[in-house]
Amino acid sequence: MEKIVITVVGKDSVGIIAKVCTYMANNRVNILDISQTIVQEYFNMMMIADMSKSEKPFDTIADELAQTGEEIGVIVKCQREEIFEAMHRL
Repeated sequence: MEKIVITVVGKDSVGIIAKVCTYMANNRVNILDISQTIVQEYFNMMMIADMSKSEKPFDTIADELAQTGEEIGVIVKCQREEIFEAMHRL
């Protein structure tokens, strides 16, 4: 399994989840866990996903998700799980 951590942050609008999840489905990236909140008008989502069945490499997925975020006015960051874990150890 090749786990990645995806975060999405920005001003809330219709279709954010749909656009990000459609990209992931089209590229065979499986969502394993998802958490989403809206605080006042600000949207925040974190996903754990498995990209082991995707034909695209991690860098391409990360770049294309970032571009998808720009198109809808949010910031999308994608990190490898092991890097995310290492950065957040106490």
